[in-house]
Amino acid sequence: MGAIIKTADEIQKMRVAGKLAAEVLNMIGEHVVKGVTTDELNQLCHNYIVDVQAGIPAPLNYGHPPFPKSICTSVNHVICHGIPSDKKLKDGDIVNIDVTVIKDGYHGDSSKMFVVGKPTILAQRLITVTQECLYKGIEIVKPGTTLGDIGHVIQQHAEAHNYSIVREFCGHGIGATFHEEPQVVHYGRPGTGEVLEAGMCFTIEPMINAGKRNSKILPDQWTVVTKDRSLSAQWEHTLLVTDNGVEILTHRDDETIAKIISHTTN
Repeated sequence: MGAIIKTADEIQKMRVAGKLAAEVLNMIGEHVVKGVTTDELNQLCHNYIVDVQAGIPAPLNYGHPPFPKSICTSVNHVICHGIPSDKKLKDGDIVNIDVTVIKDGYHGDSSKMFVVGKPTILAQRLITVTQECLYKGIEIVKPGTTLGDIGHVIQQHAEAHNYSIVREFCGHGIGATFHEEPQVVHYGRPGTGEVLEAGMCFTIEPMINAGKRNSKILPDQWTVVTKDRSLSAQWEHTLLVTDNGVEILTHRDDETIAKIISHTTN
């Protein structure tokens, strides 16, 4: 089954959900400090989504086994799906906070890298290049682009910096369902894979490792770490394919990329 093309009404609901996810990431930034636990960050996000936004945190009780928290917090060598805990953040830690808000039955999914105190040069470079990978993927989204085109530009940029792409996890279609078709892998060959059409909604969320690409899942059946314990970074946006480009549904004001990108047709 291919991607679900969204109706105008669904697109409007996706815009609302996306904006809420962005607002959670904006809210939590000032709380990511030395000594805070990831569980405290989880509680702040949960309360904000439920009490302020009147939304639902999608990760809570999602999957098998049910995910026990409302956000994912992936620290240092954790690639993704880190479970918030009572472990305190320390100076130099890098942490990805991944938020998905359900509002009116539709999902907004986004993640952002945060640094506790001052990052190492290696960590800052990895974070910057990973965000550039996301932006390079987004910038070519338009009807007629293929998923292979997106994967290729991301892979080229990461590998040019001697980083590696995590292959076991990928972006995904999104809408009334948290994860739907298509799968959006972050590597590939130009011109291959599904062709994008206006009305598609999906995430791009490259996971980039400073070391080798290999990963393993911890016994909690959720937390994914780099096998060589090298640092890993990730950024994510929910996107809408428009008639001539892309709209970033989870866009934040702190970004260097435009919320709406239009390509003139030849």
